Amino acid sequence: MMLEYKDFDPGKKAFVFELDNVIYPEKDYLLQVYYLFSNFIEFTEGVPSSAELTSFFKTAYEHHGAVEIFDKAKEAFNIDEKYRLNFDRLHYSAILPLKLLMYKEVLKLMQEIIVDRKQLFLITNGKPEIQLNKIRQLEWNGLEKYLRVFYAEEIKLKPEPDVLTYILKDNNLVRKEVVIIGATQTDEDFAASCGVDYVNVDDFL
Repeated sequence: MMLEYKDFDPGKKAFVFELDNVIYPEKDYLLQVYYLFSNFIEFTEGVPSSAELTSFFKTAYEHHGAVEIFDKAKEAFNIDEKYRLNFDRLHYSAILPLKLLMYKEVLKLMQEIIVDRKQLFLITNGKPEIQLNKIRQLEWNGLEKYLRVFYAEEIKLKPEPDVLTYILKDNNLVRKEVVIIGATQTDEDFAASCGVDYVNVDDFL
């Protein structure tokens, strides 16, 4: 049975989310980055075709994830090493063809949190410039006015508790009033190191 907002302890005052694969599916960002890069390569070099390279990226990502995906494409299509810089830069600066959409269940959850006058925080471990580019292109449905964003790298990466310790002190919160909603072992370890409750986002999806 899926969790809903009403299932939370009413004593909770603050809800802390990660970004990727918690608020929205990260693949929706990466596949658009790969599409834009594929178009750039076709425009610059003529080959391979954008469709062919995009298809390769999509298959490689679905089977093996994003790790070393440029190297795999470079080897498969003999892409010049000089284009690695363009590939990396797109992750920071891509203007996406399509807006990123929140998981509808997470959107509903966040809307209910706000209606109940509770606090919303986003703590992300990703590189700040890349995460900011994603955040700017997410369809927040008005939630951005209520969401406070923290880049863990600017304090100390999760699962170290430092960033949450800062938030607790700055917002007069105690640990039992907070719940962390994440998707990875790092998120779960972060909650444990902070001494706060943890819920996996899959329980809502």
